[in-house]
Amino acid sequence: MTAHKVFLVEDEIVAREGIRDTIAWQELGFTFCGEAPDGEVALPLIRETHPDVLITDIKMPFMDGLQLCKLVREQIPEIKIIILSGYDDFNYAQQAIKLGVTEYLLKPVSAQDLRAVLERVATQLDEEHTSQALLHRMIAQLENSRALRRNKFLLDLMLGQTSTAEALAEAQGLGVELSAPCYLVLFVELRLDRGEQMLSYQAARQAEQIILSLIQERSDIIALHKEPEEIVLLLKGNEITSLQQKAQALAETLRQAITDQTGCTPRIGQGLPKDRLQDVTHSFDEALAAARRVQPSATCAAVQPVDKDALLHLDKAAVGAYLNYGTPAEFDAFFGAHIAPLCQPVLSSGIFKYYFFIDILLTTAHFVNGLGGEVKDLALEVAELEPTLRQIKTPEEIYTRVWQILEEALAFRDQQAQGEAVKLVAQAQAYIAQHYADPELSLNAVAAHVSLSPSHFSTVFSHTGDETFKAYLTEIRIRKAKELLCTTGLKVFEIADQVGYNDPHYFSAVFKKVTGLSPTDFRKRTTAKAT
Repeated sequence: MTAHKVFLVEDEIVAREGIRDTIAWQELGFTFCGEAPDGEVALPLIRETHPDVLITDIKMPFMDGLQLCKLVREQIPEIKIIILSGYDDFNYAQQAIKLGVTEYLLKPVSAQDLRAVLERVATQLDEEHTSQALLHRMIAQLENSRALRRNKFLLDLMLGQTSTAEALAEAQGLGVELSAPCYLVLFVELRLDRGEQMLSYQAARQAEQIILSLIQERSDIIALHKEPEEIVLLLKGNEITSLQQKAQALAETLRQAITDQTGCTPRIGQGLPKDRLQDVTHSFDEALAAARRVQPSATCAAVQPVDKDALLHLDKAAVGAYLNYGTPAEFDAFFGAHIAPLCQPVLSSGIFKYYFFIDILLTTAHFVNGLGGEVKDLALEVAELEPTLRQIKTPEEIYTRVWQILEEALAFRDQQAQGEAVKLVAQAQAYIAQHYADPELSLNAVAAHVSLSPSHFSTVFSHTGDETFKAYLTEIRIRKAKELLCTTGLKVFEIADQVGYNDPHYFSAVFKKVTGLSPTDFRKRTTAKAT
């Protein structure tokens, strides 16, 4: 994993050098890429170094930490921000939360506390980078690839999954001239002229190029050819009889050219002409059935019929529901209920296999994109789709590929949910930092502040912060008490009152339980060490 870059902004030179020199950056997975005494000096350096993490004080001359955070967040939205704040800066906490700070630390900051925060941030960065690496090219490839959108559109048209109005509108956007008085579909399946084995990938590609070279100048033919052993041709015409004759002549020309140049005999099925665009799907069914019809010839391999209706029963809503609420443990049940019944039609045709997986990919990509993250890739990349799908020949292999796609989406979903939890906990911690001196501060009050029920807040807080609300509040109060014992002459009962304890005896008991010493003994030992 590449080291994450961290930049430090702190106006107090002793504090800045202390953080810079005492943290084992490489051990934590970081590279220290720069430092500055204030936001004004820091900003151009941050633009130049583009760090993954910014550690900044709030109160600084010239440009304070909050101003810096706002500008950096606008220019590097993905950056993680760790705020360092003194006691008098608690009123800035809410502003910091609104700016999306990742962590909020109270000064004086110990090396142990900062290390713990950096470990959490490093884990978060690693998870995000892993998700983005795995999902890097998906949206760009699926949504922005004109060729892919064109083929998906033609598949939908052939399978009757789009209305006439939608088809015409989308065709115009894709630069496809679809309007015509009548239509007819040819389905070309490329097989060896002996035995039952399909063409090799290279031979199928050669035959595909022959077909495309013969029709490339024909504005009256639209080709769908994402699987080289199966090619669909949509012919347009002005009159039904002449369109049928044109289709027959083209089929014979293709058959002869492919046979002469490759030695392979293609199966070519011709559908009936249709005078409505919405009926193109019926011409496709007829062409597919004609191509798949078994001939009484020893050189023709038997081909399984395609159950198109079964294929179209892919329940995208069920896929979406699983992506929203499912767990890895529930995948077997989901697959058995919604995917397994489709395996036979998926395996019966390369075109249908392609259609099925594009639907799965698009549904998943839209889901992940809807989470608000930057989604660009999935486990099954579009660039590798054709050769990958050629290797899928069993229901077990469909299971594996579908799981690979959905697993990454579930991981991304859970990472996003964890990110929201971290923000809530950070907001709660900032509120605690402001109000820890209030003896009435309670879990219910903090839960209300972050708009969660007490039980839900308690679960989120303990799971995200790895300690209970009570333990965290006690830690904050005792840490402040230790600071006051070391740096002031306040009496123990006065310190108890300042850190949120009405009863000094109870405060002393809690202090001793946490530190192993009574407040008085702690002060004596600290004073003795200082002298």
